Amino acid sequence: MPSTATAAQPTIDKDFYRIGEVSRLTALKPFVLRYWETEFPMLEPVKSSSGHRLYRQEDVEMVLRIKRLLYDEGFTIAGARRHLREQNGDGESSGAAGANAGSAGAAASEGATQFLSRKMLLDLRDTLRAFLTLLERK
Repeated sequence: MPSTATAAQPTIDKDFYRIGEVSRLTALKPFVLRYWETEFPMLEPVKSSSGHRLYRQEDVEMVLRIKRLLYDEGFTIAGARRHLREQNGDGESSGAAGANAGSAGAAASEGATQFLSRKMLLDLRDTLRAFLTLLERK
């Protein structure tokens, strides 16, 4: 049976995944997944009649997006939540497009500014640490 899964997609192809399967597929502990459910409202696995969490494919993909934002891109939980809301909000504003167009553009601009500011601050921190190291040697 050939597998066409990539690193970003689980290797099992089915409708629902239990928390243990998602834990193995994403290399995260189950308690982390349960905690993220409380912090990210867009992550909502359904519950079976016996109370077990059942993750859909979209939920698994959302877990992988959250993991990338937190672990690879260095977002805080609040920052990752805001980033995901802004991404999901862009497609939902068709009802009041005139009123929301300016705020959506401002939010996107603010997100880009925050990213640039974050990068600049991280670079500044590294530079200051280097200077501090030089000063401590004298």
